[in-house]
Amino acid sequence: MLHIVLVEPEIPQNTGNIARTCAVTGASLHLIRPLGFEVSEKWVRRAGLDYWDKVSVTEYDGLEDFFARHPEAEGHLWLATTKTPQGYTQVAYGPEDWLFFGKETAGLPEDFRLRYADRCVRIPMLPNVRCLNLSNSAAVLLYEALRQNGFPGLTGEGEMAAGGC
Repeated sequence: MLHIVLVEPEIPQNTGNIARTCAVTGASLHLIRPLGFEVSEKWVRRAGLDYWDKVSVTEYDGLEDFFARHPEAEGHLWLATTKTPQGYTQVAYGPEDWLFFGKETAGLPEDFRLRYADRCVRIPMLPNVRCLNLSNSAAVLLYEALRQNGFPGLTGEGEMAAGGC
């Protein structure tokens, strides 16, 4: 199973979109506090998360808590950042990798990025724009990791597979 890790996400709608992406792919979602919103039933309803019960969501009290509970992640992580030259398609993702994304206004903490500089990847974009939306970035990296691993457990067929167009 692939894992999406959001470090201090600030915008509930982005987290909601990412949760839905996790639900349809079987990826788990990990939220590193502090969060810019409250994860409550009221919030879940407001964000329209009718998929929330289909997502494995775990919250942590910071990166230290996360790594104490998941030491196995250290050897299987990728950090999404605009600060690296390494493209997200230039690396080989494993079937149990952990994809880290930072908060919308600041990205991942600098010391964390420097500690794993060789595990940082970026999505190519024009030079005069700041960054891609967080939920879009998570979907791009997750689906690349899934593609590289043969889309395990996912169906590639729709209702038109029987010969319709």
